[in-house]
Amino acid sequence: MRRDWSRGMWLAVGAVAALVLGIATTLLLAANGGFRGGGPATWRGAAVQCSAPSLKGHVVEVTVGDMGPGMMGRPDGGVPNGGPGGHGLGMLWLRATPRAVPAGVVSLRVVNAGVLPHEVVVLPLPAGQTVGERLTGVDGRVDEAGSVGEASRSCRAGTGDGIVPGAAAWTTVKLQPGRYELVCNFPGHYGAGMYAELDVTH
Repeated sequence: MRRDWSRGMWLAVGAVAALVLGIATTLLLAANGGFRGGGPATWRGAAVQCSAPSLKGHVVEVTVGDMGPGMMGRPDGGVPNGGPGGHGLGMLWLRATPRAVPAGVVSLRVVNAGVLPHEVVVLPLPAGQTVGERLTGVDGRVDEAGSVGEASRSCRAGTGDGIVPGAAAWTTVKLQPGRYELVCNFPGHYGAGMYAELDVTH
């Protein structure tokens, strides 16, 4: 009986140690630009504050983040992955509001409320598939084939090297009716829960 208890205790200690090591490694890679091959110097400096201009079409507000201030909470004190449009383990998260918009011109306004760089890629969701089910490669990323848009350029529209902490990014796309998955495709972020569904109606 004591032997079983001791084995369980060591397994728990090992799991906690692995989690701490994973977090530390992610923070170290982000601080040194390791996610995207030597990112901009601003990744290693103070957060860049900026906001998106007035955007066309139906606007979807997307917030991405990680441990951030207070480790497990958003700056507004809410629970990161609670409520509609939010997923994650409380350490990496992505929220989109509203969850449904009419077809046509749609703009995503993304704000990075975390301490790591993030991005948002818009991928069509195949019939019968739910968010979070995409396969990730050995690099911890999903296949972006078929992407219809991306917001990953700090304080600008379109594709870049990632949204630095405290910054906004945006993209405007024309979406057909259907289901879409918004994902952060930095290594390991999708697997940690950074995805949300966006439904486009007729």
